[in-house]
Amino acid sequence: MHVEVWTLVLIFTVNFVYITLNTIRYMLTMKGYRTLAPIISMVEITVYVVGLSLVLNRLDNILNIIAYALGYGVGVRVGIWVEDKLALGYIMATVILPNTDSDLPKILRQNGFGVTQSSAQGLEGQRLVLDILTPRNQERRLYAMVNEAEPKAFIITYEPKYISGGFWVKRVRNRHFRP
Repeated sequence: MHVEVWTLVLIFTVNFVYITLNTIRYMLTMKGYRTLAPIISMVEITVYVVGLSLVLNRLDNILNIIAYALGYGVGVRVGIWVEDKLALGYIMATVILPNTDSDLPKILRQNGFGVTQSSAQGLEGQRLVLDILTPRNQERRLYAMVNEAEPKAFIITYEPKYISGGFWVKRVRNRHFRP
């Protein structure tokens, strides 16, 4: 079996680029980037057709299929990594504190986070509940601050699909966060 190394590298590279673009395009679509996602999809499908034709025209060599599959797997991983670094969108964090007189809301506000606080009744008594909307690129910073100030805090986050109105949203969108 004659192995053409350049063909294997080309197959891997084309599929790697395709899947990386595919992963990023999917995440952009889910976050509502209605202009950028279709543009990326045009490049993505062009690369896909080229990569698939390279493999389909050379199915007699198992290494071509392996290079294609390897490019696929590596492309997914890199696509997720790129999207994580871009940290597009917002997260909504709900932080439940056992200590109702915690300084955490004040600390978070002093560090540029918008915080809405309320009281709640838990199984073991009163709790302080914080709702925090923040850009995803501040997510790890938020967790670190919460864990440092209140190690027993219960934290749950999700990505809101739609955000509208109010002082809170305007402040978060316009705020310049310090690293």
